Amino acid sequence: MKAVIRITLKNGVLDPQGKAISHALDALGFKGVEEVRQGKLIEIELNENDETRAKQQITEMCEKLLANTVIENYEFELTPVVSS
Repeated sequence: MKAVIRITLKNGVLDPQGKAISHALDALGFKGVEEVRQGKLIEIELNENDETRAKQQITEMCEKLLANTVIENYEFELTPVVSS
């Protein structure tokens, strides 16, 4: 199975990287950008065919390592890996 994990800062958590991106876009002439929030995208391929076990493993990975759950939210999608 393949997992695509999106990690974002929780609402209310300051996002200095998002602010820097917003200022840079403004300096480049992109007016009208009201807010930028920056996050992470992680792709993981698991040697697991059982969706329930795959969900459990990815949740555990996010909780223990990939996301700082105090300040970040995470969500993921699982899809089967197509072999050629």
